[in-house]
Amino acid sequence: MTAHNSPDCPPDRTAGHSTGRSTSRSTDRASDWRIPVIGGVPADRRLLGTVPELVEAVIAALLERVPTYRRLPREQVSGELTRVTERRIRALAQAVRTGLPAPDEEFTAVREAAARRAEEGLPLDAVLLAHHLGMEVCWELVTRDALDSDAADLLVLNRLLLDQLRQATAAAGAGYFEERRTLADERHAARHALLTALLDGTPAEEAATRAGVRLPAAYAVLCLAVADHPDEQAPGVDRAVAGHRKLRRLRTELDHRTRQSALSTLSSSGGLVLVPLDHRPDAVPAAEWHRLADTVDRTARAAGVAVLAGASAAGPAGVAVAAGLAYEVLEVAQAFGRPPGLHRLDDVLVEYQLTRPSHARSRLAALLEPLEDGGELLATLRTHLAGGLNRRHTAGALHLHPNTVDYRLRRIAALTGLDPARPADLLRITAAIAARDAERASAATCRP
Repeated sequence: MTAHNSPDCPPDRTAGHSTGRSTSRSTDRASDWRIPVIGGVPADRRLLGTVPELVEAVIAALLERVPTYRRLPREQVSGELTRVTERRIRALAQAVRTGLPAPDEEFTAVREAAARRAEEGLPLDAVLLAHHLGMEVCWELVTRDALDSDAADLLVLNRLLLDQLRQATAAAGAGYFEERRTLADERHAARHALLTALLDGTPAEEAATRAGVRLPAAYAVLCLAVADHPDEQAPGVDRAVAGHRKLRRLRTELDHRTRQSALSTLSSSGGLVLVPLDHRPDAVPAAEWHRLADTVDRTARAAGVAVLAGASAAGPAGVAVAAGLAYEVLEVAQAFGRPPGLHRLDDVLVEYQLTRPSHARSRLAALLEPLEDGGELLATLRTHLAGGLNRRHTAGALHLHPNTVDYRLRRIAALTGLDPARPADLLRITAAIAARDAERASAATCRP
């Protein structure tokens, strides 16, 4: 804001003082720029004449009102911060004297200082508050002897200081976020290198050091299959955008649940997650697996989709093998229609074994061939087993009369020679169903 554009601009009371200059970087100031005079003293002279006092006051305000700055090393406060504060005050005095914005190099320095604060881990709100406090202290010192007749000059000075503050905070924010983005990229690259080393089965200690993490006793290896969100199938909706939004929600919840300690490579359809564990892979307590299952469930709810996970555990050197097993468990869970959630090898032992091709598998599957023509019989058998052999539960699930269930079970026994009511036949029936599903899944995979 220039004084000559303000109807309240006071008469020239600074004859002989610098009248400023024009630059091509901004709207040129007129040659009749008049320096605001407060309490009979040009504002720039008051700033320059009290630099040591101002610097001390600004630093004191920072330490008193911004707790983060109190935790900085003493040498940094008395060294770098003091020098930066003095530079900003002198640049402000120059702007007040000329009516022109500070030179580009001044705001470059502001960006660089903010970048250093970002690298040191200071929060952005503290960095921006520091600029506001500095301007506040300068304003209070310059205006403490203001007279009633200085109202117009105070208005001009206020507008100029606000303009300087706007440019400084914009530069600080840009420098801060640029550095944070660089740090995030470096952190992502280092963590990805660690994940790659673990999955390749190569020594990962050096990669862990570069990533700033300590290798845990073990990792829980989760192989995820993520279902489509309804938005991804909705007509007129950009499938890629909907998928990215789903993935962002999934990652956010996963980071929250694992305290950002997990390593992952994910897409909108699934991927791999390594969660650090404090226990040896052969001694992971059930409570830990329950916690991981809850993590998968909550992540799925946050993403708004079903998530099926195969899981295994291994020490850092065994992650590659564990990832292969987790993927196989996931495939088995998918092939056998397991519900969403976390599944381990112990949860699908029979199914897993039956997915390995063998003569026994095909012969087990053949035990149910007599039921192929009566689809309702096989569905009844599955429902009856899943319901704990409770005929009333089976009847309710299939909307049948219990007597109809009894009739179908007798038909199954007559056709196959396997009676669900006979404990000795239950294992063969369960294995036969699993073998049949495995045979069909294998045939579907091999089909061109």
